[in-house]
Amino acid sequence: MAQLIKLQDYISRYEMDLYRYPTQFVRLKKQQWEKMKDHWENGDTHEEAHSAMEEKETVKDRLFSFFKRRGDQEEIEDLTMYAESDDEEEFAIDAERVEASTEDELKQVFLENIMDFQLKWASSTISQRSYVDNSYYYDERLKYLLQRFPDNILVLYHPILKIKKAPVEFETILVTPTAVWCLTFLEFEEGTAYIGGKDHFWLKKWGRKEERVLNPLITLQRMETIIDQILRFAGVDLPIHKGVICRNGYIDYPQAPHHVHLLDKRKHEGWFESLRSISSPIKGVQLKAAQAILDYGHTTSFKRIGMDEDRFVGEEP
Repeated sequence: MAQLIKLQDYISRYEMDLYRYPTQFVRLKKQQWEKMKDHWENGDTHEEAHSAMEEKETVKDRLFSFFKRRGDQEEIEDLTMYAESDDEEEFAIDAERVEASTEDELKQVFLENIMDFQLKWASSTISQRSYVDNSYYYDERLKYLLQRFPDNILVLYHPILKIKKAPVEFETILVTPTAVWCLTFLEFEEGTAYIGGKDHFWLKKWGRKEERVLNPLITLQRMETIIDQILRFAGVDLPIHKGVICRNGYIDYPQAPHHVHLLDKRKHEGWFESLRSISSPIKGVQLKAAQAILDYGHTTSFKRIGMDEDRFVGEEP
């Protein structure tokens, strides 16, 4: 599964420590899949599950008690220890409640559970939490990005960056080990055809209906220009690619700029497989690029949480 490092203007754990969480995600995901599959294949006793749950609660209680006895500075120093424990508890899947007849069904259940977890990480830190729009849990495009691409791809979905003190919303950015992709979706009903050109609008044809849609290359050009400036300023040398994704339709634009990938029904699968086949682990230059973009992330209101969750609720300081 690809890793969701930024969602809209929500605060993200990846923003807090990008060099730790990608590895943490891969480790916890593998751990939970092995536990879930083992339980599905071999079963588990109620007593063992109950004992494991009690152990988790005991650890959490000890941590809460520990932090209440510590000063502020010491609390900050030891926050990582609590965060790792909290991450593992949040990531845990209740295998006893999982129902699946085949391993493929089991994998889909697993992906849905992990996506819920990803949305939590992309909207919270150990002490802060954003209010997530419920629609993201059912967003088909977001599921496509997270569930079908591999762990070594970092996703920014509709991120809002602060450029020259003004919030600017982008569409989709993928940071891979070898490149940064700026993407926009151009999808309607199955078989829709788009006639491209240099004008401000393209023509959309569906059956006998015709209408104009905004030229998606305008959005892509703006995205590329800003991302290029961010990476240059950070001293990051990664190529930037632009793509229009149209999985269920066709794009007709014979004179399209050569540096734009028109990923319609005929070309999408080849591009998709090329990204899935990148076997390289997450690279340092990739993390540096992602961090440079995250540094411009714009965050709005959130609820503060901590050792005492009801202590205070407020706006971003």
